[in-house]
Amino acid sequence: MARQLVVLALLFVIAGVAHGAGECGRASADRVALRMAPCISAADDPQSTPTSSCCSAVHTIGQSPSCLCAVMLSGTARAAGIKPEVAITIPKRCNMADRPVGYKCGDYTLP
Repeated sequence: MARQLVVLALLFVIAGVAHGAGECGRASADRVALRMAPCISAADDPQSTPTSSCCSAVHTIGQSPSCLCAVMLSGTARAAGIKPEVAITIPKRCNMADRPVGYKCGDYTLP
């Protein structure tokens, strides 16, 4: 009986991990979007130079192009007034050498 409970508990844990995994791993894109707070002005003005803290966040999140895309298109970004067509240019403006050039992100393509 105890062994069956352990197996059942493991199945619940495995199911929870699988269900919790998304574009940004176990964290939701909306939660990860909060890390992009230093990028607010850069995401609003395509001519502005992103801050070093913004570029650091973009570089970290950008290690997963699907996560970066999900963050830029997230409800949190939308609620903050982020313009996806401008936000998508931040990795290039941060001179991110390993950015996923040409990656499709909804209706947008990373330059």
